[in-house]
Amino acid sequence: MMMACSLFVFAAAAQGAVDTRSHIFDSNVRSLKVYLGNNMYIPPVLMMGGDDRLVVNFDYLDYSVHYLRYSVTHCNADWQPSQLVESEYVSGFNYADIDDYESSEATYVHYYNYQFTLPNNDMEFLVSGNYLLSVYEQDDPSEILFQTRFSVCEGKVRVAPQVTSRTDVEYNNRFQQVSFGVHFKPGQIRDPYSELTCVVSQNSRQDNAVTVKRPTMVGVDHVTYEHNRDLIFPAGNEFRRFETVWAHNMNMGVQRIKYFEPMYHAELMVDEPRSPLQYLYDKTQFGRFTIRNAEAYGENVLQADYMITHFTLNTSGKLNGGKVVLYGEFLDGYPESQTVMNYDAGSGCYTADILLKQGAYNYLYLWVPDGTTVGQTSLIEGDHYETVNEYLIKVYDRPMGERYDHLVGYGVAYSGQ
Repeated sequence: MMMACSLFVFAAAAQGAVDTRSHIFDSNVRSLKVYLGNNMYIPPVLMMGGDDRLVVNFDYLDYSVHYLRYSVTHCNADWQPSQLVESEYVSGFNYADIDDYESSEATYVHYYNYQFTLPNNDMEFLVSGNYLLSVYEQDDPSEILFQTRFSVCEGKVRVAPQVTSRTDVEYNNRFQQVSFGVHFKPGQIRDPYSELTCVVSQNSRQDNAVTVKRPTMVGVDHVTYEHNRDLIFPAGNEFRRFETVWAHNMNMGVQRIKYFEPMYHAELMVDEPRSPLQYLYDKTQFGRFTIRNAEAYGENVLQADYMITHFTLNTSGKLNGGKVVLYGEFLDGYPESQTVMNYDAGSGCYTADILLKQGAYNYLYLWVPDGTTVGQTSLIEGDHYETVNEYLIKVYDRPMGERYDHLVGYGVAYSGQ
C-alpha cells in the first residue's frame, strides 16, 4: 500500500514541482501539532542520535474511530523530494500504523485524539534533511488526510546567529537584519560557495522565508553571512493572544462564550489595527498554540471541547488591493477558506469563524496584496524594531557527488535579546 504513495510523489516530481507545503485535506482533522517532546515551544528540528522525540498530535472529528497510517518522504533544502529511495532514508518499511488513539470525554463535539512519536521501533531515520509526513486511512493510502513538515539534523556544524535592528537600510525603525556564522572542523566543508544552502525563517512563517547560497566571508573553519539585504525582515509586531480555557468563566481576549446547539461559541474582543499605535511589549509564543481546558478533571487533550471562535477586525471600511489573512500555528495547512477573512460591509469589519479546540492561542493579521503570496505586517499590525521575533537558520550541505542535501546544523535567535 505504501508503494502507491511513493509512486505518486515521484511521478509528480517528474512532471514538475511537488506541492509539499503543509496541507490539511480532510476538514475533520483539527488541532494538528508537531513538536519536540522536551519543548513544544521551539521549532520541530530533531537531532539524529539524540534522546528526544518528535511528537505528532491531532484530532479527527467523528463518532467512529478511523484506522490511520503514516509515511514520510525525504526532501532537499527546497522541500522538493530528493533522489533517495525509501530504503536509503528510513529503516524497515516506510509506513506504520497509528495505534495510540483515544475518544474525547464529556465534550459536545466528539473526536478521537491520535498521537505518535518519531523515531520509533517501526521507523528510524537514516539520513538528515527535510521530511514530509503524510497521514492516511490504512485501507486507502491514495487519500491523504494531511501532510506536514519536520526536519532531522546531524549537528555537525555550529550555527551562531545574531539579529539587529541596525540594518543596512534603516536604523532602529521598521526592520530587523539577520547575520550568522557557520563553524566547522577544518576541511569538513571543502567548497562552501557551492556546497552550502541556508534557509532563514521568521516565526515559522514559510511565505517570507529566505534562501541564501553564498557566504560573505570564508575562513578555514568558518563562513560568515552578514550585510545581506535578503536577510532584512519587516519587524512586525508581537502576536495577539486569546484563551478559551474556561467555558464558564472569564478568558483573556474573549468577550463572551455561549452554548448554541450543538456546540460552544467564543466571541473574541473586536481587534483594531495596531499600525498607528506605539509598540507595546507582550511575551508570546511566536505564533504557537497550547491545548488546555482549565475545568478538565483528567487529560486536557481529551476533555478540551471545540468552540466556533469568532474573529473580528475593525478596519472601518474595506481594504482594496489584497486580502486579510489570519496567521498562527493553529491554522498551519488549512485552506484559504479557513484563513482568509471575509469583509462585512454592514459593520465595516473583517470576520472569520473557525472551529478551534479550547486552549491558548497566538495570532496575527497579515495583508497579502493581490498577485503576491507574501503576507505583510505593516498595514494592520505595524512594524516595530523592538518586536521580539524568533528566527530559525538551517544550514544544508551537499558535497560534490552527493544526491541529497544534508541538514548539518541549525540555530535559533531572538531579536532584542
